[in-house]
Amino acid sequence: MKPDDPDKHLASALGRVPSGIYILTARHDSIETGMLASWVQQCSFKPPRVSIALQPGRPVLDLIEKSGRLTLNILESSQTDALAHFGRGFATTDDAFRAVDVLRDGPGGPILEEALAALECRFVQRISVGDHDLFIAEVTAGRLLDEGQPMVHIRKNGFHY
Repeated sequence: MKPDDPDKHLASALGRVPSGIYILTARHDSIETGMLASWVQQCSFKPPRVSIALQPGRPVLDLIEKSGRLTLNILESSQTDALAHFGRGFATTDDAFRAVDVLRDGPGGPILEEALAALECRFVQRISVGDHDLFIAEVTAGRLLDEGQPMVHIRKNGFHY
């Protein structure tokens, strides 16, 4: 990389900020969906809260705001099948959970049975922060479903996924 190219240096450096890989799910009435999310961070101990950065216009956003609930499914490092399945995105009319084993016993979105862990959350606040909106959610319950290492993503370029 040329030392005189500050944009490439910035993109490369910013891309090295690691993030986890999650499947965000939500349900309102009989409609449910899920999507791949990677910009998630714990942001409070008391009460326990997480922040999730999402692009406006995603179908899941409407379900979160209507129901006031969401679920974060934390993937294990080898679960590339879930990554491929949810990475393509779904409309709310699609069956996002076809051929996916899920639990539907909580107040939020479906919990993937193959997930490493799941956090059930109550939607608290939405803040516009540029080309993404930051959702703040209070964690109301958590489940450890398996042992293993969470999936971590490092981008080569910090200006796109």
